[in-house]
Amino acid sequence: MTARFMARRGNGRHHAALLPLAVCACLASGCLGLRAHAVTAPEPLNMPDPPPRIVEVREPDVPPPISLPEEPLRNTPTRARPNAVASEPARPSEPPKPEPPVDAAKPDETTRPPTTLQITPTQREEEVERRIRGVLGQAMTDLNRVNYQALSSDGRTQYEQAKRFVSQAEEALRAKNLLFANNLADKAATLANQLAGR
Repeated sequence: MTARFMARRGNGRHHAALLPLAVCACLASGCLGLRAHAVTAPEPLNMPDPPPRIVEVREPDVPPPISLPEEPLRNTPTRARPNAVASEPARPSEPPKPEPPVDAAKPDETTRPPTTLQITPTQREEEVERRIRGVLGQAMTDLNRVNYQALSSDGRTQYEQAKRFVSQAEEALRAKNLLFANNLADKAATLANQLAGR
């Protein structure tokens, strides 16, 4: 096995020496047979002319003018001129009647005080007013318990708002606007209760 391998190995060297020589021969023979051909420019394509662009110009159809409808004739009665009036003497025109003097005791319609809309009946009005005053008193008690200096800026804003609600509710009570006073008193009591709980 070794002798065969050696014999093959010797043949391999012989083949290896011939290989570069064979490659050079192939390349050299290729150069002998090649010739450069002159490249000619291809003929341009025959392009057909573009089709003519005929654009039809259409004028918009203008409707014929419509005449305005004729105004109907007015039937105005003609006044007959009396011929007999010229013969009579002219009557003196009546003097204008003086207007009766305005009674000073009657108040003008414009100077009346506006009437207030009463939502609550008169019997319940006192009861509602007492309830509002109770809510306002409780709100003021809660606000007096609050340490204003210890409040944050947001808390101070709420404190001032509650005080404003109380004063506005008292003004509404004086004006007998019980619905608005009740609404303001409830808001003041809510804010004061929240501030007192802090």
